[in-house]
Parts: sequence; C-alpha cells; structure tokens
Amino acid sequence: MMEFKLRPWNMNDLESLVENANDYDIAKNLTDVFPHPYTEEDGKKFIAYATSEDVIRIFAIEVDGKAVGAIGLHPQQDIMKKNIELGYWLGKKYWGKGIISKAVKQMVDYAFESFDITRVYARPFGTNVASQKILEKNGFKLEANIE
Repeated sequence: MMEFKLRPWNMNDLESLVENANDYDIAKNLTDVFPHPYTEEDGKKFIAYATSEDVIRIFAIEVDGKAVGAIGLHPQQDIMKKNIELGYWLGKKYWGKGIISKAVKQMVDYAFESFDITRVYARPFGTNVASQKILEKNGFKLEANIE
C-alpha cells in the first residue's frame, strides 16, 4: 500500500493536477464534465471550484507532496437531500497501489460524520471493473447495471 493523504486543494497543485489529469485513460472513465485534453485553464477552474465552499467536499489525493488525484462528495437534489455522490480519479502511475480503496473508506466515513445523509453512492461506468471492485470492497452494493 502506497502512503497518501487527503487534503484540501490549493493553487500550488496546478502543475501536478494537469500532469496527472491530462490522460485519456482517466477521462474515458469519467463524465463529460471532466475534460480531455486537460489544460492549465481546466485545472485553475477545478481548484477554484474545489476551494469555493466552507465545508470541504473535494480533496486532493497527495502522494510524496504532490496532488495526484481527486476524491469528492457531491450532494444531490433529491427531496430531502439525504443522498451524496462519491466521485474520484487517480493519476495512472498510482493505479493498483491500494490508494483509492483506502481513500474511498476515508471519504465514506467523512461523509457520514460531516453531512446529514443516509446514503453515499457512486456511478462507475460498466466498463470500469476496477472501480466497481473497489466500491464493493468498501461495502457498496450494486443497485443497477445500465447498458
């Protein structure tokens, strides 16, 4: 297991963010909100967004002093606002090192401690089997498989 920590984003992360995010293998597993190619301008907008709220919902995944991925909680507009969506990505050279699995656990714990919610969910693409396995390992249950 590679050592990492979750921490707030800051503009000093811009270079590492762009370096790790500008990868089609990451973008293809995320929604269209995640751009490819990933530019410095995209990075500035993302960091501004990630640091815009009082309660931190989007954290940098830091390895060896560099931000190499992101993990965040996105409150949903359901009637009681009791659901929160978990999203994440990690720079490719850090895949398979146990980082995301541990980060997911930390974020789920943080979600229930910090927000008045009853459910955390994620929507990995059907083709992203590795992400599905990470979620299952962390106690998530498959609710639907949409083709």
